[in-house]
Amino acid sequence: MTPDLTLSKQVRKEHPYRIYKREQEIISRRKLYRTTSFYSSYSIILLVLAIRSHHFLRALAFVPLGIVFWMLVEYFSHRFVLHRHWKVSQRRYKRFWTRVANKYLDPTHFGHHERPFDGDHMSGRLRDLLPLFFIGAPLSILLFPPFTASIVLAAAFQSYIAEEWIHHATHFCNFRDPYFRYMKKHHLYHHTSQGMTRGFGTSSGILDVIFMTRYPSNVRRRLYGGRKSYPTNQSEQRIKQA
Repeated sequence: MTPDLTLSKQVRKEHPYRIYKREQEIISRRKLYRTTSFYSSYSIILLVLAIRSHHFLRALAFVPLGIVFWMLVEYFSHRFVLHRHWKVSQRRYKRFWTRVANKYLDPTHFGHHERPFDGDHMSGRLRDLLPLFFIGAPLSILLFPPFTASIVLAAAFQSYIAEEWIHHATHFCNFRDPYFRYMKKHHLYHHTSQGMTRGFGTSSGILDVIFMTRYPSNVRRRLYGGRKSYPTNQSEQRIKQA
């Protein structure tokens, strides 16, 4: 048997769902490369300027504020914006914003819940937060002391990048690290019909504890307790059935 025929048989034996996941992972990762490159370039430029102007310690002091700021944005936007069905309001002052939300937010996040391994609904696009960036970056530089608010914004966008990669990893990777094992269980259960009203933290469960949206104790024992965790293929099967 020739090598080409052997390879052809191996390809045919591979499960179509595995091929689908690999293709969608590539789509999601390519979008993340563009987003990561853009916002990371801004952060690196600010960091270099802070070092050259001898304000590195001041810049470093404002990094935690940016991380906390993004954690709050991530949690509250996920809970109250992305998980809300937006209807176009008949009131004139609400009509434009609700129409935009209905057109862009509803299909994006609920599409991700319906097709949790679809690369087009997995990762944020570069253009999604560009309006906020182009407004926030100049204002943070012009209206506040050097390397204060601008660093908070840069750290927030870097946290956004980290959150997007973590979200990507929870769907496509099988790291054995305790943190990723925890986040994979935490987030994949959020994708089930029983869990989608809780567990809104995508990169951490801390705010779910603070704002009382953590999973019930029996669910937590089943997910994180001493019992053996579900194999990945069973977890994905639960998502498809939800």
